[in-house]
Amino acid sequence: MSCYAPGPILLRVLAQLMSLVVPALCVACGAHAGRAAPLCLDCRAALRPAPVVDGTWAAFTYDGPAGAVVRALKFGGRVALADLMAAQIAVQAPALLLRGTIVPVPVHPRHRRQRGVDHGHALAAALARRTALGLEPCLARTGDPRPQVGRGRRDRVRGPAGSIELRAGSVAPERALLVDDVLTTGATVSACIRALHAAGTREVAALAYARTTAR
Repeated sequence: MSCYAPGPILLRVLAQLMSLVVPALCVACGAHAGRAAPLCLDCRAALRPAPVVDGTWAAFTYDGPAGAVVRALKFGGRVALADLMAAQIAVQAPALLLRGTIVPVPVHPRHRRQRGVDHGHALAAALARRTALGLEPCLARTGDPRPQVGRGRRDRVRGPAGSIELRAGSVAPERALLVDDVLTTGATVSACIRALHAAGTREVAALAYARTTAR
């Protein structure tokens, strides 16, 4: 059985058609969003830039509207939100950061099946379209499927559950730009960087849509 996944243009058209029947609601507060959808004007104004930590850039702090956007994509299957997230990253990220080949931080296959969406790939693909950079999903997550959510900080700092390695048959790019939805302790990104360096990548940078304030 084949599975058809609508592209970003079709998703936008469907969203516009739905807005004629159902008022567009803000994904963060539930208020009428109007033309500002998927975030209302108040929630857009409430987005706060995240600090650069350990050389890793993120667009917003996770607290507030940015976290709601991430959860709607990650757990609600709102794939069209990836385009909004990518647009905000493309506008705000330092120009020197947006270079190389985009590599999504991998999602465990079990989580992808359970949620019905690979949110990391969706965000990375949307950013690749926005920036005209190449996209290479060359990393895979294997082993222990436990997500970072719910794990204690000490366990998170030790590294992600399971392992991250080069996907079979893939070639690591010479310069990689890792893209993730949320940064917490940075352990997952660090594991991805190690895997890329081991596979021959010379230079790795990383960014995310949001960063949690508690590390």
